[in-house]
Amino acid sequence: MNCKNCNTNLAVEQNYCFECGAKVIRNRLTLANIFSEVKEHLFQYDNKLLQTFILLFKKPEAVIVSYINGTRKKYINVIQYFAISLTLIGIQVFLLNTFFKDVLFNDFSFLSNFDSETTSSSEFIKDQVNIQQNVSNYQNLIYIITVPVSALATWAAHYLTNYRQFNFTEHIVINLYYSSQVIIVTALLNIIFLCAGANYYLVSSLISFLSVIYYIYIFKRVIGAGFWQTLANMLVMFFIYAIISLILLSPIIINGIKEGIDAANKVKGA
Repeated sequence: MNCKNCNTNLAVEQNYCFECGAKVIRNRLTLANIFSEVKEHLFQYDNKLLQTFILLFKKPEAVIVSYINGTRKKYINVIQYFAISLTLIGIQVFLLNTFFKDVLFNDFSFLSNFDSETTSSSEFIKDQVNIQQNVSNYQNLIYIITVPVSALATWAAHYLTNYRQFNFTEHIVINLYYSSQVIIVTALLNIIFLCAGANYYLVSSLISFLSVIYYIYIFKRVIGAGFWQTLANMLVMFFIYAIISLILLSPIIINGIKEGIDAANKVKGA
């Protein structure tokens, strides 16, 4: 008998391949088998996904530092975890655009207080909802782009403050695990609260605030610095992140300024 995954020769009584670790499957594929595998991989307490999720809250250094130091089997691989998080945010975007357009419109109604004199209240709110939906549609791409930017910012900040135990690639791993955890929690909570009728804007704002606190918590545990030193490192990081973002967005900002000046000149000419 050969392993169906790596073709290694196995004894008949073996239940797992000693070469690749895959489970030996002897039964035909049925719905019962599929549900059994889903239950085994997702809902048992000792499964990798649940362990990774829980420990990233309780003891994030156990997951992140272990992965950096070479542990690859005990917890979910950082790329796989990030892929799971992007899948969940995709589900959230689908639900927002399909079932909760009216909910978003009502949740953003407070923005009518900032309405301009030339735009009706409903049109102004509709514009804000459209902006929110357009941002959501590109949310996966935004997360993918921001991870290396935030990693560069955290690496530079800790390098400047003499906490240099992790290189740039390792800072990418730290930021990937952080982003994955935040995305998973954000997507799940948004879906739950939207179904419960909670205000989307207020929930998102609260989650964003808690995400910043969690960011500081993760780096305190992973880097091993004290609270005030970690806070100082994070302030330097946010400053560097803002500079990098301004540099990357400068073509868009300059183009927007030019369009604004051209529009103003047309109004004056008219």
